[in-house]
Amino acid sequence: QVQLVESGGGLVQPGGSLRLSCRASGGDFNMPVVGWFRQAPGEEREFVAGIDGGAWSQYGSSGYGRCTIFRDNAKDTVDLQMNSLEPEDTAVYYCAARSGQNIVSTVRVYDYWGQGTQVTVSS
Repeated sequence: QVQLVESGGGLVQPGGSLRLSCRASGGDFNMPVVGWFRQAPGEEREFVAGIDGGAWSQYGSSGYGRCTIFRDNAKDTVDLQMNSLEPEDTAVYYCAARSGQNIVSTVRVYDYWGQGTQVTVSS
């Protein structure tokens, strides 16, 4: 059973940066697609970025231009570098993995989820 664990969240001032990391354990993290999502209080979970086995990446509207997703297959990690953070980026950030080949933004098609890491952007 694959387990995903996020880290790197915290409090950051507006305009600052954070790098989130998703690490897999407990099994073979040989799932081609890993995505990062976020969920603010009272909002639906939304797609931030995703990366496939060939390191092709896609970004949602919240991540485009400000985020970069990285993959290190040797370490079984997928990181999300976030820059120019604003208060509206405050949310719980989740990583998720799916066995399909394509990067998709739909929450329900992802097979495994982490517990999330809180990101708070505030002065």
